[in-house]
Amino acid sequence: GYIKGLVKQIIHDPGRGAPMCEVVFRDPYRYKLKKERWIAVEGLHTGQFVYCGAKAQLSIGNVLPIGKMPEGTTISMCEEKASDRGRLARASGCNCMVVGHSDDGRKTRIRMPSGSRKTVPSTCRAIVGIAAGGGRLDKPVLKAGANYHKYKVKRNCWPKVRGSAMNPVEHPHGGGNHQHVGHPTTICRAAVPGQKVGLIAARRTGILRGGKKK
Repeated sequence: GYIKGLVKQIIHDPGRGAPMCEVVFRDPYRYKLKKERWIAVEGLHTGQFVYCGAKAQLSIGNVLPIGKMPEGTTISMCEEKASDRGRLARASGCNCMVVGHSDDGRKTRIRMPSGSRKTVPSTCRAIVGIAAGGGRLDKPVLKAGANYHKYKVKRNCWPKVRGSAMNPVEHPHGGGNHQHVGHPTTICRAAVPGQKVGLIAARRTGILRGGKKK
């Protein structure tokens, strides 16, 4: 069957590009309300009813198993394993696409946001639609302060100092009378921690020339 929920509010989550939606369900067993929060999809609005379940309709914001969706459906918040509450295509503007179902109906192929294909069980649930907040990277950053505030709420990974700008005691690329690396930046997979910087276990380097082979 399915269960009906009401979108109460759409809220900003600090450090996350996509907005969240708060959906209220009636508890099927006890007299109370259950609040759930997940990533909003484009076109979702407050006061909207969303339906979750195997028999739910295929419309924007509804949650149903990907085995029940026709091929070509655009989905987000897709699960990797059944009932793990959504792992794939959760960033703003991301979406997966149902590519095909296996003959026995156990497995489903989806196309990931990166373009690669993945086979997941058909019982995995997903939300119909594209994750909201797309086009976030279209606007130029313009000033360092914008990046400062962006990463302040995320994690300590900005600003990044180049290795070649350091001293030899601090980084394998450091030192020298000019800022230069001085050796190939590719490094083997078996390198010890501290030595393992640069292009780790690179199969190839350089720019990708020519079109993509189909």
